[in-house]
Amino acid sequence: MPELPEVETMVRGIRESVEGRLISGFRECSCPCKPIAMTPGIKTMRSRVLNQKIVAVRRLAKRVVLDLESEDSFVIEPRMTGLMLLSDPPDTGHLRLEWLLQKGRSKTSLWFWDRRGLGTVRLYRKAELATALGPHKLGPDALVVSLKDLKHRFSKTSRAIKVALLDQKMLAGIGNLYASEILHLSQIHPEREANQLTGSEVQALHKAMNQILKTAIRYEGSTLGDGTYRNALNQSGGYQNKHRVYGREGKDCPACQGAAIIRMVQAQRSTFYCPCCQAIK
Repeated sequence: MPELPEVETMVRGIRESVEGRLISGFRECSCPCKPIAMTPGIKTMRSRVLNQKIVAVRRLAKRVVLDLESEDSFVIEPRMTGLMLLSDPPDTGHLRLEWLLQKGRSKTSLWFWDRRGLGTVRLYRKAELATALGPHKLGPDALVVSLKDLKHRFSKTSRAIKVALLDQKMLAGIGNLYASEILHLSQIHPEREANQLTGSEVQALHKAMNQILKTAIRYEGSTLGDGTYRNALNQSGGYQNKHRVYGREGKDCPACQGAAIIRMVQAQRSTFYCPCCQAIK
């Protein structure tokens, strides 16, 4: 899990301290656990990035991107347990990479921390990035997709709407947690076929998607029971206290107060919904 709100929070958390800084050092941290996937290798990465300025920090779907003056870009995919940190990692044993930043501001290091080693760090040239993660690989970002485009994309698939929302080629950035939250707010059953949604239902989903994601960003994401997700300063997010259905199996629906939240499995992922608010049609 980090999803769009958590990765956006990471980006916003590090941007002010990182943008415009020269990379004065780059090293792989000593970690006894499963290594993360890196392309190219650390030596090649180091030779290409030393003394390069980080000109922009941005989000690409569920990835953190550091654009360099050379037009190379670091693309960091946190996946389940990766974090981008400026201070006080949860522990030092799972630090993976350190970017040393030229002195001049209070923060002099940027770290990638990953407990399970599922994250990836890649250094792409401009053309390589376009090939690997261009529009033919990723759908429009969930925060900027238009209602018209969303309707068109849903009309092309008969998959369950919850499953369709997780397809990054259809719509980039949404993961399992926020898909359940969005569908509850829009009062759509997660098993509805995407191409069977009415125009008003897609409009409700589009509105709910913007509301849920922007609110989650404002609360700096969701830190779940395992405590893994932390912001750039190693602090918990706050949106977990606002969850409507996710992780609330058996508890009363906060909207109708008349039914208990149900958990089911779709595409090997847990889905949470209210059988009253999200009645199947």
